[in-house]
Amino acid sequence: MPAEKIEDIESLLDEMIASQRARLLKIARRIEPSLTPEDLLQPHNHPRLAGSPEFNFEDGTLAGYLAVRAALRASR
Repeated sequence: MPAEKIEDIESLLDEMIASQRARLLKIARRIEPSLTPEDLLQPHNHPRLAGSPEFNFEDGTLAGYLAVRAALRASR
């Protein structure tokens, strides 16, 4: 695959990841308003987050985007 295509895909993934992180923080703050972006790195430290199916689904989506980006970078 041409390098510029890979860069385009990586750029799109970066946008998707940023958007998903913002979405995840919004959901988390609906559950616990005082949470920070750093709190999302350890969501199981916050039982209400850990017990939320919506949060866990969206967190899994973010994990998938991050895995795709890592795989793309590793394939270079």
